[in-house]
Amino acid sequence: MIADEHVEEMKRRLKIFHTAENKHIESLLKQSYKDISYRCQSFVMGESLRGTELVYERTRYAYNDLLEYFHENFISQITSFALENMEEEDYEE
Repeated sequence: MIADEHVEEMKRRLKIFHTAENKHIESLLKQSYKDISYRCQSFVMGESLRGTELVYERTRYAYNDLLEYFHENFISQITSFALENMEEEDYEE
């Protein structure tokens, strides 16, 4: 799910150059992944560019204590990713 490479990428995006916040950032990434996968179905970090980007963006908002604005600002991206990521159902059976 969340690997060290994801923590390092998030630190790069946040311009953090020390290791003191690694556990906190990892926790935020895990929470963000759970939220996005709950709304859009599960996906593999790094393989799904849109899903991965949503996790990073939600983590950025959470890190900056602005999480209440994330869903409002990203509703179209979340909705389109959820539709793209939907599992197909065979309704004829």
